[in-house]
Amino acid sequence: MRTLVIETATAACSVALIEGDVVVAAAHEIVGRGHAERLVAMIAELPGGGRAESILVDCGPGSFTGIRVGIAAARGLGLGWGVPVAGYTSTALIAAAHFVAQPSLAMLAVVLEGGHGEVFMQSFSARSIAPLSALQSLRPEVAMAMLKTMTVVGNGIRLLPPQVPAHDWHYTLPSARDAALLPLSETMLEARPIYGRAPDAKPMAAA
Repeated sequence: MRTLVIETATAACSVALIEGDVVVAAAHEIVGRGHAERLVAMIAELPGGGRAESILVDCGPGSFTGIRVGIAAARGLGLGWGVPVAGYTSTALIAAAHFVAQPSLAMLAVVLEGGHGEVFMQSFSARSIAPLSALQSLRPEVAMAMLKTMTVVGNGIRLLPPQVPAHDWHYTLPSARDAALLPLSETMLEARPIYGRAPDAKPMAAA
């Protein structure tokens, strides 16, 4: 079954068509905040206009705006094409890709840029890409104290305090094509945002 993958949770905007674990076609651009302008065009440039039997979308954590753009597009296309839409997390995607790149690793931590100077952090085991901890939003210095000597991947690295000697750090952004590496258990989320932290705006208390 052919699946369209939509990835907009960070500064990267990427799309891919995959069949099983085979990447049929993919595109990846660093757009910053320009997901809304590029996403639809990138999908249209895929073979068959990106048409697929199912859609998979990154639900976060990451950029509030990017996540919403990706999920809105996935839901709209799913409704229009009459196909199912499911989600995955940006942390699991990055972990899966790095475990393949470094097969000797047993565990790692994914650290992504969060809001208000914080970082999102979650650790993973190479065994079935299983999360070893809940997703947390932390001040960089707090995250740093918890990371110790772990291998760290993600774009949140740039917010962490520099250390000597340097940790095994790898700056990376999620890519849609890596969804082919995810186990089935990590691709069955409901397509709704995972923001990773409470919203800044809170409803007014009833009078």
